[in-house]
Amino acid sequence: MRLFNLSFLVLATFFVVSCGSGAGEEQTEETWMADSLIVDIGQRLAKYVPVRLTTDVNLLTDKQKQMIPVLIEAGKIMDELFWYEAYGHKDSLMEALTNESLRRYVTINYGPWDRLEGNEPFIYGVGPKPAGANFYPTDMSKEEFEAAALEGKSALYTFLRRDEAGGLMTVPYHEQFAGQVEKAAGLLRQAAALADNDALKKYLNMRAEALLSDDYQASDMAWLDMKDNQIDVVIGPIETYEDQLYGAKAAHECYVLVKDMDWSQRLDKYAAFLPELQKGLPVSAEYKTEEPGSDAQLNAYDVVYYAGDCNAGSKTIAINLPNDEEVQLQKGTRRLQLKNAMRAKFDKILVPIADVLIAEGQRQHITFDAFFANTMFHEVAHGLGIKNTINGKGTVREALKEHASALEEGKADILGLYMIKQLHDKGELEGDLKDFYTTFMAGIFRSVRFGASSAHGKANMIRFNYFAEKGAFERDPESGVYRVNYDKLEQAAASLSELILTLQGDGDYDGVAQLVADKGKIGEQLQADLDRLSAASIPVDVVFEQGVDVLGLEDL
Repeated sequence: MRLFNLSFLVLATFFVVSCGSGAGEEQTEETWMADSLIVDIGQRLAKYVPVRLTTDVNLLTDKQKQMIPVLIEAGKIMDELFWYEAYGHKDSLMEALTNESLRRYVTINYGPWDRLEGNEPFIYGVGPKPAGANFYPTDMSKEEFEAAALEGKSALYTFLRRDEAGGLMTVPYHEQFAGQVEKAAGLLRQAAALADNDALKKYLNMRAEALLSDDYQASDMAWLDMKDNQIDVVIGPIETYEDQLYGAKAAHECYVLVKDMDWSQRLDKYAAFLPELQKGLPVSAEYKTEEPGSDAQLNAYDVVYYAGDCNAGSKTIAINLPNDEEVQLQKGTRRLQLKNAMRAKFDKILVPIADVLIAEGQRQHITFDAFFANTMFHEVAHGLGIKNTINGKGTVREALKEHASALEEGKADILGLYMIKQLHDKGELEGDLKDFYTTFMAGIFRSVRFGASSAHGKANMIRFNYFAEKGAFERDPESGVYRVNYDKLEQAAASLSELILTLQGDGDYDGVAQLVADKGKIGEQLQADLDRLSAASIPVDVVFEQGVDVLGLEDL
Protein backbone atom coordinates (compact mmCIF):
# COMPACT_ATOMS: atom_id res chain seq x y z
CA MET A 1 0.00 0.00 0.00
CA ARG A 2 1.46 3.36 -1.00
CA LEU A 3 1.08 5.85 1.80
CA PHE A 4 0.11 9.36 0.83
CA ASN A 5 3.14 11.63 0.57
CA LEU A 6 2.69 14.93 2.35
CA SER A 7 6.03 16.45 1.41
CA PHE A 8 4.24 18.93 -0.82
CA LEU A 9 1.44 19.67 1.64
CA VAL A 10 2.13 22.98 3.30
CA LEU A 11 0.33 23.59 6.56
CA ALA A 12 1.07 26.24 9.12
CA THR A 13 2.74 24.75 12.17
CA PHE A 14 0.44 26.79 14.32
CA PHE A 15 -2.83 27.08 12.50
CA VAL A 16 -5.75 28.92 14.06
CA VAL A 17 -9.00 27.04 13.62
CA SER A 18 -12.19 28.90 14.34
CA CYS A 19 -14.52 27.20 16.80
CA GLY A 20 -17.21 29.82 16.77
CA SER A 21 -18.36 33.16 15.57
CA GLY A 22 -20.14 36.17 16.90
CA ALA A 23 -20.06 37.71 20.38
CA GLY A 24 -17.76 35.97 22.83
CA GLU A 25 -16.17 33.86 20.10
CA GLU A 26 -13.20 31.82 21.21
CA GLN A 27 -10.53 30.47 18.95
CA THR A 28 -8.29 27.53 19.70
CA GLU A 29 -4.74 27.05 18.49
CA GLU A 30 -3.93 23.59 17.19
CA THR A 31 -0.58 22.18 16.12
CA TRP A 32 -0.71 20.61 12.69
CA MET A 33 2.06 18.28 11.53
CA ALA A 34 3.08 19.01 7.95
CA ASP A 35 4.96 15.78 7.33
CA SER A 36 2.42 13.02 7.88
CA LEU A 37 -1.22 12.05 7.56
CA ILE A 38 -3.01 9.62 9.82
CA VAL A 39 -4.53 7.81 6.85
CA ASP A 40 -4.09 7.04 3.18
CA ILE A 41 -6.34 9.65 1.57
CA GLY A 42 -6.40 7.77 -1.71
CA GLN A 43 -7.79 4.71 0.07
CA ARG A 44 -10.40 6.82 1.86
CA LEU A 45 -11.49 8.50 -1.37
CA ALA A 46 -12.00 5.06 -2.89
CA LYS A 47 -14.86 4.52 -0.43
CA TYR A 48 -16.94 6.85 -2.58
CA VAL A 49 -18.03 6.15 -6.13
CA PRO A 50 -18.83 9.17 -8.34
CA VAL A 51 -22.41 9.54 -9.58
CA ARG A 52 -23.70 12.17 -12.00
CA LEU A 53 -26.98 13.75 -10.92
CA THR A 54 -29.07 14.26 -14.03
CA THR A 55 -32.67 14.30 -15.18
CA ASP A 56 -34.45 14.64 -18.52
CA VAL A 57 -34.58 18.44 -18.75
CA ASN A 58 -36.49 18.13 -22.03
CA LEU A 59 -39.58 17.37 -19.94
CA LEU A 60 -39.35 20.81 -18.29
CA THR A 61 -40.74 24.14 -19.44
CA ASP A 62 -38.41 27.03 -20.21
CA LYS A 63 -39.27 28.71 -16.90
CA GLN A 64 -38.64 25.51 -14.98
CA LYS A 65 -35.24 25.22 -16.64
CA GLN A 66 -34.52 28.80 -15.54
CA MET A 67 -35.63 28.05 -11.97
CA ILE A 68 -33.21 25.20 -11.37
CA PRO A 69 -29.97 27.27 -11.56
CA VAL A 70 -31.52 29.85 -9.21
CA LEU A 71 -32.41 27.17 -6.68
CA ILE A 72 -28.94 25.65 -6.98
CA GLU A 73 -27.45 29.07 -6.10
CA ALA A 74 -29.65 29.14 -2.98
CA GLY A 75 -28.42 25.62 -2.20
CA LYS A 76 -24.81 26.76 -2.36
CA ILE A 77 -25.57 29.24 0.42
CA MET A 78 -26.99 26.40 2.56
CA ASP A 79 -23.69 24.62 1.93
CA GLU A 80 -21.79 27.59 3.39
CA LEU A 81 -24.02 27.66 6.46
CA PHE A 82 -23.62 23.94 7.08
CA TRP A 83 -19.84 24.26 6.85
CA TYR A 84 -20.01 26.77 9.71
CA GLU A 85 -22.32 24.54 11.75
CA ALA A 86 -20.22 21.41 11.22
CA TYR A 87 -16.76 22.91 11.53
CA GLY A 88 -16.36 26.66 11.71
CA HIS A 89 -14.69 28.83 9.11
CA LYS A 90 -14.13 26.74 6.01
CA ASP A 91 -11.77 29.18 4.31
CA SER A 92 -9.17 29.02 7.07
CA LEU A 93 -8.97 25.26 6.71
CA MET A 94 -9.04 25.02 2.93
CA GLU A 95 -6.43 27.73 2.42
CA ALA A 96 -3.95 25.64 4.42
CA LEU A 97 -4.36 22.59 2.19
CA THR A 98 -2.43 22.39 -1.06
CA ASN A 99 -2.97 18.75 -2.02
CA GLU A 100 -6.07 18.24 -4.13
CA SER A 101 -6.84 14.75 -2.82
CA LEU A 102 -6.83 15.99 0.74
CA ARG A 103 -8.91 19.04 -0.16
CA ARG A 104 -11.39 16.72 -1.86
CA TYR A 105 -11.73 14.50 1.17
CA VAL A 106 -12.12 17.45 3.52
CA THR A 107 -14.88 18.75 1.22
CA ILE A 108 -16.74 15.42 1.23
CA ASN A 109 -16.63 15.36 5.04
CA TYR A 110 -17.18 19.09 5.64
CA GLY A 111 -14.13 19.14 7.88
CA PRO A 112 -11.09 17.06 8.87
CA TRP A 113 -13.13 14.27 10.52
CA ASP A 114 -14.11 11.12 8.64
CA ARG A 115 -17.88 10.63 8.80
CA LEU A 116 -17.64 7.00 7.69
CA GLU A 117 -15.12 6.23 10.44
CA GLY A 118 -16.92 7.51 13.52
CA ASN A 119 -15.71 11.08 12.89
CA GLU A 120 -12.10 10.18 13.54
CA PRO A 121 -9.63 12.91 12.45
CA PHE A 122 -7.68 12.14 9.27
CA ILE A 123 -5.08 14.92 9.56
CA TYR A 124 -2.39 14.55 12.20
CA GLY A 125 -2.71 17.12 14.99
CA VAL A 126 -6.47 17.58 14.65
CA GLY A 127 -8.30 16.71 17.83
CA PRO A 128 -11.61 14.85 18.18
CA LYS A 129 -14.69 16.41 16.63
CA PRO A 130 -16.81 18.16 19.28
CA ALA A 131 -20.02 16.21 19.88
CA GLY A 132 -21.95 19.47 19.55
CA ALA A 133 -20.12 20.38 16.33
CA ASN A 134 -20.07 24.19 16.15
CA PHE A 135 -23.52 24.71 17.67
CA TYR A 136 -22.08 25.15 21.18
CA PRO A 137 -18.84 26.47 22.69
CA THR A 138 -16.34 23.62 22.67
CA ASP A 139 -15.53 24.21 26.35
CA MET A 140 -19.19 23.97 27.42
CA SER A 141 -20.07 21.01 29.64
CA LYS A 142 -23.49 19.39 29.76
CA GLU A 143 -23.74 20.45 33.40
CA GLU A 144 -23.19 24.10 32.48
CA PHE A 145 -25.77 23.91 29.71
CA GLU A 146 -28.39 22.25 31.86
CA ALA A 147 -27.85 24.70 34.73
CA ALA A 148 -28.16 27.76 32.49
CA ALA A 149 -31.49 29.58 32.89
CA LEU A 150 -31.40 30.71 29.30
CA GLU A 151 -34.49 31.06 27.13
CA GLY A 152 -34.18 29.31 23.78
CA LYS A 153 -31.09 27.33 24.68
CA SER A 154 -32.65 24.10 23.37
CA ALA A 155 -34.39 25.70 20.40
CA LEU A 156 -33.78 24.22 16.98
CA TYR A 157 -32.51 27.45 15.45
CA THR A 158 -30.12 29.00 17.99
CA PHE A 159 -26.38 28.80 18.57
CA LEU A 160 -24.94 28.81 22.07
CA ARG A 161 -22.07 31.25 22.42
CA ARG A 162 -20.04 32.97 25.15
CA ASP A 163 -20.93 36.52 26.13
CA GLU A 164 -18.33 39.08 27.15
CA ALA A 165 -18.44 37.85 30.75
CA GLY A 166 -17.86 34.25 29.67
CA GLY A 167 -21.42 33.11 30.28
CA LEU A 168 -23.68 31.37 27.81
CA MET A 169 -25.86 33.29 25.40
CA THR A 170 -28.05 32.36 22.45
CA VAL A 171 -27.66 33.69 18.92
CA PRO A 172 -30.57 32.98 16.52
CA TYR A 173 -29.62 31.54 13.15
CA HIS A 174 -31.18 34.42 11.23
CA GLU A 175 -28.96 36.86 13.14
CA GLN A 176 -25.79 34.77 12.88
CA PHE A 177 -26.32 34.33 9.14
CA ALA A 178 -28.07 37.63 8.39
CA GLY A 179 -26.25 38.38 5.14
CA GLN A 180 -26.41 34.86 3.77
CA VAL A 181 -30.11 34.24 4.49
CA GLU A 182 -31.03 37.61 2.99
CA LYS A 183 -29.30 36.55 -0.22
CA ALA A 184 -30.88 33.08 -0.14
CA ALA A 185 -34.32 34.59 0.46
CA GLY A 186 -33.83 36.83 -2.56
CA LEU A 187 -33.01 33.81 -4.71
CA LEU A 188 -36.13 31.98 -3.53
CA ARG A 189 -38.24 35.02 -4.42
CA GLN A 190 -36.54 35.09 -7.82
CA ALA A 191 -37.45 31.43 -8.31
CA ALA A 192 -41.02 32.17 -7.18
CA ALA A 193 -41.34 34.79 -9.89
CA LEU A 194 -40.51 32.09 -12.46
CA ALA A 195 -42.92 29.52 -11.00
CA ASP A 196 -45.97 28.72 -13.12
CA ASN A 197 -47.48 26.69 -10.27
CA ASP A 198 -49.35 28.84 -7.74
CA ALA A 199 -48.74 26.53 -4.78
CA LEU A 200 -45.01 26.39 -5.53
CA LYS A 201 -44.90 30.17 -5.88
CA LYS A 202 -46.58 30.55 -2.47
CA TYR A 203 -44.22 28.09 -0.81
CA LEU A 204 -41.06 29.69 -2.20
CA ASN A 205 -42.13 33.14 -0.99
CA MET A 206 -43.06 31.81 2.44
CA ARG A 207 -39.82 29.84 2.72
CA ALA A 208 -37.92 33.02 1.91
CA GLU A 209 -39.62 34.73 4.85
CA ALA A 210 -38.90 31.73 7.09
CA LEU A 211 -35.17 31.96 6.43
CA LEU A 212 -35.28 35.55 7.69
CA SER A 213 -37.26 34.79 10.86
CA ASP A 214 -36.48 31.16 11.83
CA ASP A 215 -40.23 30.52 11.87
CA TYR A 216 -40.69 27.58 9.51
CA GLN A 217 -44.06 26.11 10.44
CA ALA A 218 -46.21 28.11 8.02
CA SER A 219 -43.91 27.36 5.10
CA ASP A 220 -43.90 23.66 6.08
CA MET A 221 -47.69 23.73 5.82
CA ALA A 222 -47.49 25.45 2.44
CA TRP A 223 -44.99 22.85 1.24
CA LEU A 224 -47.44 20.06 2.10
CA ASP A 225 -50.19 21.90 0.25
CA MET A 226 -48.27 21.56 -3.03
CA LYS A 227 -49.60 18.62 -5.05
CA ASP A 228 -48.92 18.96 -8.77
CA ASN A 229 -45.66 20.93 -8.92
CA GLN A 230 -42.89 19.37 -11.01
CA ILE A 231 -40.03 21.40 -9.50
CA ASP A 232 -39.46 21.18 -5.77
CA VAL A 233 -36.84 22.32 -3.26
CA VAL A 234 -36.20 21.32 0.33
CA ILE A 235 -34.18 24.10 1.92
CA GLY A 236 -33.29 25.43 5.35
CA PRO A 237 -32.20 24.07 8.76
CA ILE A 238 -33.92 20.70 8.98
CA GLU A 239 -32.28 17.61 10.50
CA THR A 240 -30.58 17.42 13.92
CA TYR A 241 -28.11 14.60 13.18
CA GLU A 242 -25.09 16.91 13.28
CA ASP A 243 -25.74 17.83 16.93
CA GLN A 244 -24.55 14.67 18.66
CA LEU A 245 -24.42 16.39 22.03
CA TYR A 246 -28.16 16.93 22.47
CA GLY A 247 -29.72 16.32 19.05
CA ALA A 248 -31.38 19.70 19.48
CA LYS A 249 -29.92 21.91 16.75
CA ALA A 250 -31.03 21.76 13.13
CA ALA A 251 -28.45 21.98 10.34
CA HIS A 252 -28.83 23.66 6.95
CA GLU A 253 -29.24 21.69 3.76
CA CYS A 254 -30.86 21.79 0.33
CA TYR A 255 -32.23 19.35 -2.23
CA VAL A 256 -33.25 20.59 -5.68
CA LEU A 257 -35.75 18.11 -7.12
CA VAL A 258 -37.62 17.22 -10.29
CA LYS A 259 -40.73 15.15 -9.64
CA ASP A 260 -41.38 11.99 -11.61
CA MET A 261 -45.10 12.57 -12.10
CA ASP A 262 -45.93 9.01 -13.27
CA TRP A 263 -44.12 7.23 -10.45
CA SER A 264 -45.58 9.62 -7.88
CA GLN A 265 -49.10 8.88 -9.01
CA ARG A 266 -48.51 5.15 -8.62
CA LEU A 267 -47.14 5.55 -5.08
CA ASP A 268 -49.80 7.89 -3.78
CA LYS A 269 -52.24 5.15 -2.74
CA TYR A 270 -50.09 3.81 0.10
CA ALA A 271 -50.42 6.88 2.31
CA ALA A 272 -54.14 6.17 2.74
CA PHE A 273 -53.34 3.03 4.74
CA LEU A 274 -51.47 4.86 7.52
CA PRO A 275 -54.38 5.15 10.00
CA GLU A 276 -55.20 1.45 9.64
CA LEU A 277 -51.55 0.44 9.97
CA GLN A 278 -51.15 2.62 13.07
CA LYS A 279 -53.95 0.72 14.80
CA GLY A 280 -52.29 -2.61 14.04
CA LEU A 281 -48.82 -1.77 15.38
CA PRO A 282 -47.36 -4.61 17.52
CA VAL A 283 -47.38 -2.61 20.79
CA SER A 284 -49.77 -1.85 23.64
CA ALA A 285 -52.69 0.45 22.86
CA GLU A 286 -51.39 3.45 24.83
CA TYR A 287 -48.38 3.70 22.49
CA LYS A 288 -50.46 4.05 19.32
CA THR A 289 -53.23 6.49 20.22
CA GLU A 290 -51.85 9.25 18.01
CA GLU A 291 -53.39 9.42 14.55
CA PRO A 292 -51.10 9.99 11.55
CA GLY A 293 -52.03 13.02 9.46
CA SER A 294 -54.40 12.08 6.66
CA ASP A 295 -52.67 14.32 4.12
CA ALA A 296 -49.49 12.24 3.88
CA GLN A 297 -47.98 12.01 0.39
CA LEU A 298 -45.59 9.70 -1.46
CA ASN A 299 -43.64 11.07 -4.41
CA ALA A 300 -40.68 9.99 -6.54
CA TYR A 301 -38.05 12.44 -7.78
CA ASP A 302 -34.83 12.87 -9.62
CA VAL A 303 -32.61 14.86 -7.30
CA VAL A 304 -30.34 17.23 -9.22
CA TYR A 305 -28.52 18.99 -6.38
CA TYR A 306 -27.51 18.19 -2.80
CA ALA A 307 -26.03 20.78 -0.43
CA GLY A 308 -25.11 20.95 3.23
CA ASP A 309 -26.13 18.34 5.78
CA CYS A 310 -27.63 15.87 3.27
CA ASN A 311 -24.41 16.00 1.22
CA ALA A 312 -22.05 15.23 4.12
CA GLY A 313 -20.53 11.75 4.17
CA SER A 314 -23.24 9.16 3.47
CA LYS A 315 -25.94 10.51 1.16
CA THR A 316 -29.66 10.45 1.75
CA ILE A 317 -31.79 8.59 -0.81
CA ALA A 318 -35.24 9.24 0.70
CA ILE A 319 -36.74 11.93 2.91
CA ASN A 320 -39.70 12.20 5.27
CA LEU A 321 -40.59 15.82 6.13
CA PRO A 322 -41.49 18.10 7.82
CA ASN A 323 -40.03 17.09 11.20
CA ASP A 324 -42.30 19.46 13.14
CA GLU A 325 -44.44 17.18 15.32
CA GLU A 326 -47.40 19.58 15.24
CA VAL A 327 -47.37 19.70 11.45
CA GLN A 328 -47.08 15.91 11.25
CA LEU A 329 -50.09 15.35 13.47
CA GLN A 330 -52.16 18.05 11.77
CA LYS A 331 -51.33 17.46 8.10
CA GLY A 332 -49.00 14.47 7.86
CA THR A 333 -45.75 14.42 5.93
CA ARG A 334 -44.38 14.05 2.43
CA ARG A 335 -42.13 11.11 1.63
CA LEU A 336 -39.69 11.83 -1.14
CA GLN A 337 -38.02 8.90 -2.91
CA LEU A 338 -34.86 10.08 -4.68
CA LYS A 339 -35.04 7.57 -7.48
CA ASN A 340 -31.87 8.35 -9.43
CA ALA A 341 -29.67 8.40 -6.31
CA MET A 342 -31.37 5.24 -5.06
CA ARG A 343 -30.71 3.41 -8.32
CA ALA A 344 -27.04 4.36 -8.21
CA LYS A 345 -26.62 2.96 -4.69
CA PHE A 346 -28.42 -0.25 -5.63
CA ASP A 347 -26.34 -0.92 -8.73
CA LYS A 348 -22.95 0.23 -7.47
CA ILE A 349 -23.11 -0.85 -3.81
CA LEU A 350 -25.96 -3.13 -2.74
CA VAL A 351 -25.69 -5.72 -5.52
CA PRO A 352 -21.90 -6.12 -5.08
CA ILE A 353 -22.40 -6.46 -1.29
CA ALA A 354 -24.97 -9.22 -1.84
CA ASP A 355 -22.58 -11.07 -4.15
CA VAL A 356 -20.08 -11.26 -1.28
CA LEU A 357 -22.20 -11.67 1.85
CA ILE A 358 -25.60 -13.16 0.91
CA ALA A 359 -25.98 -16.92 0.33
CA GLU A 360 -25.95 -17.74 -3.37
CA GLY A 361 -29.35 -19.41 -3.22
CA GLN A 362 -30.94 -16.20 -1.91
CA ARG A 363 -29.26 -13.68 -4.18
CA GLN A 364 -32.04 -13.79 -6.74
CA HIS A 365 -34.18 -12.09 -4.08
CA ILE A 366 -32.03 -8.92 -4.23
CA THR A 367 -34.12 -6.64 -6.47
CA PHE A 368 -34.37 -2.92 -7.12
CA ASP A 369 -38.14 -2.98 -6.65
CA ALA A 370 -37.65 -4.42 -3.16
CA PHE A 371 -34.89 -1.91 -2.39
CA PHE A 372 -37.12 0.94 -3.55
CA ALA A 373 -40.04 -0.36 -1.46
CA ASN A 374 -37.93 -0.91 1.66
CA THR A 375 -36.57 2.61 1.36
CA MET A 376 -39.98 4.09 0.63
CA PHE A 377 -41.73 2.38 3.51
CA HIS A 378 -38.91 3.40 5.84
CA GLU A 379 -39.89 6.99 5.14
CA VAL A 380 -43.61 6.26 5.40
CA ALA A 381 -43.03 4.56 8.75
CA HIS A 382 -41.68 7.78 10.25
CA GLY A 383 -45.34 8.80 10.33
CA LEU A 384 -46.32 5.79 12.44
CA GLY A 385 -45.84 5.24 16.14
CA ILE A 386 -45.60 8.02 18.65
CA LYS A 387 -44.32 11.61 18.63
CA ASN A 388 -45.14 12.59 22.22
CA THR A 389 -44.32 10.58 25.34
CA ILE A 390 -47.20 9.06 27.30
CA ASN A 391 -45.91 10.21 30.69
CA GLY A 392 -45.48 13.97 30.35
CA LYS A 393 -41.82 14.02 29.32
CA GLY A 394 -42.61 16.09 26.21
CA THR A 395 -41.87 15.00 22.69
CA VAL A 396 -39.88 11.85 22.04
CA ARG A 397 -37.14 13.99 20.50
CA GLU A 398 -36.87 16.12 23.65
CA ALA A 399 -36.91 13.14 26.01
CA LEU A 400 -34.33 11.01 24.19
CA LYS A 401 -31.96 13.89 23.34
CA GLU A 402 -28.89 12.79 21.40
CA HIS A 403 -30.23 9.23 21.03
CA ALA A 404 -33.53 10.32 19.47
CA SER A 405 -32.34 10.32 15.85
CA ALA A 406 -30.76 6.85 15.91
CA LEU A 407 -33.80 5.30 17.58
CA GLU A 408 -36.19 7.05 15.19
CA GLU A 409 -34.23 5.73 12.19
CA GLY A 410 -34.32 2.26 13.72
CA LYS A 411 -38.08 2.58 14.22
CA ALA A 412 -38.62 3.64 10.62
CA ASP A 413 -36.56 0.72 9.29
CA ILE A 414 -38.35 -1.92 11.32
CA LEU A 415 -41.87 -0.49 10.93
CA GLY A 416 -41.24 -0.16 7.20
CA LEU A 417 -40.78 -3.94 7.16
CA TYR A 418 -43.99 -4.29 9.18
CA MET A 419 -45.86 -2.18 6.62
CA ILE A 420 -44.58 -4.31 3.76
CA LYS A 421 -45.84 -7.48 5.46
CA GLN A 422 -49.25 -5.97 6.22
CA LEU A 423 -49.78 -4.51 2.74
CA HIS A 424 -48.56 -7.69 1.09
CA ASP A 425 -51.02 -9.75 3.14
CA LYS A 426 -53.82 -7.38 2.06
CA GLY A 427 -52.90 -7.86 -1.60
CA GLU A 428 -51.91 -4.18 -1.95
CA LEU A 429 -48.22 -4.85 -2.58
CA GLU A 430 -46.96 -7.16 -5.30
CA GLY A 431 -43.82 -9.26 -5.14
CA ASP A 432 -42.30 -12.09 -3.15
CA LEU A 433 -41.85 -11.32 0.57
CA LYS A 434 -38.49 -13.07 0.33
CA ASP A 435 -37.36 -10.28 -2.04
CA PHE A 436 -38.15 -7.62 0.56
CA TYR A 437 -36.62 -9.53 3.46
CA THR A 438 -33.42 -10.58 1.68
CA THR A 439 -32.89 -7.10 0.25
CA PHE A 440 -33.54 -5.68 3.73
CA MET A 441 -30.81 -7.93 5.16
CA ALA A 442 -28.33 -6.87 2.49
CA GLY A 443 -29.30 -3.28 3.23
CA ILE A 444 -28.14 -3.69 6.84
CA PHE A 445 -24.62 -4.45 5.59
CA ARG A 446 -24.77 -1.40 3.33
CA SER A 447 -25.93 1.01 6.02
CA VAL A 448 -23.86 -0.27 8.94
CA ARG A 449 -20.78 0.81 6.96
CA PHE A 450 -21.84 4.45 7.49
CA GLY A 451 -20.34 4.15 10.97
CA ALA A 452 -21.31 5.13 14.49
CA SER A 453 -21.35 8.86 13.72
CA SER A 454 -24.38 8.29 11.47
CA ALA A 455 -27.84 7.83 13.00
CA HIS A 456 -28.62 5.37 10.19
CA GLY A 457 -25.38 3.48 10.77
CA LYS A 458 -26.01 3.18 14.50
CA ALA A 459 -29.61 2.06 13.93
CA ASN A 460 -28.39 -0.72 11.65
CA MET A 461 -25.78 -1.86 14.17
CA ILE A 462 -28.53 -2.23 16.79
CA ARG A 463 -30.75 -4.13 14.39
CA PHE A 464 -27.98 -6.47 13.20
CA ASN A 465 -27.08 -7.45 16.76
CA TYR A 466 -30.73 -7.81 17.76
CA PHE A 467 -31.47 -9.98 14.72
CA ALA A 468 -28.40 -12.11 15.44
CA GLU A 469 -29.68 -12.80 18.97
CA LYS A 470 -33.11 -13.77 17.62
CA GLY A 471 -31.77 -16.08 14.91
CA ALA A 472 -33.11 -13.97 12.02
CA PHE A 473 -30.13 -15.08 9.95
CA GLU A 474 -27.37 -17.68 10.04
CA ARG A 475 -23.77 -17.22 8.96
CA ASP A 476 -21.96 -20.08 7.25
CA PRO A 477 -18.55 -20.20 8.97
CA GLU A 478 -16.85 -21.77 5.94
CA SER A 479 -18.11 -19.51 3.15
CA GLY A 480 -18.75 -16.45 5.33
CA VAL A 481 -22.15 -15.80 3.74
CA TYR A 482 -25.44 -15.05 5.48
CA ARG A 483 -28.75 -16.84 4.96
CA VAL A 484 -31.99 -15.20 6.07
CA ASN A 485 -34.37 -17.23 8.24
CA TYR A 486 -37.59 -15.63 7.01
CA ASP A 487 -39.88 -16.81 9.83
CA LYS A 488 -37.52 -15.74 12.59
CA LEU A 489 -36.85 -12.42 10.86
CA GLU A 490 -40.59 -11.65 10.97
CA GLN A 491 -40.69 -12.52 14.68
CA ALA A 492 -37.59 -10.43 15.43
CA ALA A 493 -39.02 -7.48 13.52
CA ALA A 494 -42.21 -7.60 15.59
CA SER A 495 -40.43 -7.78 18.94
CA LEU A 496 -37.94 -5.05 18.03
CA SER A 497 -40.82 -2.83 16.91
CA GLU A 498 -42.48 -3.26 20.29
CA LEU A 499 -39.25 -2.49 22.13
CA ILE A 500 -38.50 0.68 20.18
CA LEU A 501 -42.05 2.04 20.36
CA THR A 502 -42.15 1.42 24.11
CA LEU A 503 -38.82 3.16 24.68
CA GLN A 504 -40.02 6.12 22.63
CA GLY A 505 -43.40 6.36 24.31
CA ASP A 506 -41.86 6.15 27.78
CA GLY A 507 -39.22 8.71 26.88
CA ASP A 508 -36.81 6.23 28.46
CA TYR A 509 -33.48 7.96 27.96
CA ASP A 510 -31.55 5.52 30.17
CA GLY A 511 -33.13 2.51 28.45
CA VAL A 512 -32.21 3.82 25.00
CA ALA A 513 -28.69 4.66 26.14
CA GLN A 514 -28.32 1.08 27.37
CA LEU A 515 -29.65 -0.31 24.08
CA VAL A 516 -27.13 1.81 22.16
CA ALA A 517 -24.29 0.78 24.47
CA ASP A 518 -25.16 -2.92 24.24
CA LYS A 519 -26.04 -3.24 20.57
CA GLY A 520 -24.93 -0.06 18.79
CA LYS A 521 -21.50 -1.48 17.97
CA ILE A 522 -19.81 -3.67 15.41
CA GLY A 523 -18.50 -7.01 16.69
CA GLU A 524 -15.30 -8.66 15.53
CA GLN A 525 -16.99 -11.09 13.13
CA LEU A 526 -19.11 -8.43 11.46
CA GLN A 527 -16.10 -6.13 11.17
CA ALA A 528 -14.13 -8.91 9.50
CA ASP A 529 -16.95 -9.38 6.99
CA LEU A 530 -17.15 -5.64 6.34
CA ASP A 531 -13.39 -5.68 5.76
CA ARG A 532 -14.01 -8.25 3.02
CA LEU A 533 -16.23 -5.71 1.27
CA SER A 534 -13.44 -3.15 1.43
CA ALA A 535 -10.94 -5.71 0.13
CA ALA A 536 -13.29 -6.33 -2.80
CA SER A 537 -13.20 -2.55 -3.52
CA ILE A 538 -16.92 -2.15 -2.96
CA PRO A 539 -17.57 1.53 -2.26
CA VAL A 540 -19.32 2.59 0.93
CA ASP A 541 -21.24 5.45 -0.58
CA VAL A 542 -21.56 7.86 -3.49
CA VAL A 543 -20.22 11.32 -4.16
CA PHE A 544 -21.99 13.54 -6.64
CA GLU A 545 -21.01 15.27 -9.83
CA GLN A 546 -23.72 17.89 -9.93
CA GLY A 547 -24.64 21.38 -10.99
CA VAL A 548 -25.92 23.37 -13.94
CA ASP A 549 -23.13 22.17 -16.22
CA VAL A 550 -23.94 18.50 -15.51
CA LEU A 551 -27.59 19.25 -16.32
CA GLY A 552 -26.69 21.17 -19.46
CA LEU A 553 -28.32 24.34 -18.14
CA GLU A 554 -25.21 26.53 -17.91
CA ASP A 555 -26.26 28.80 -20.79
CA LEU A 556 -29.63 29.79 -19.31
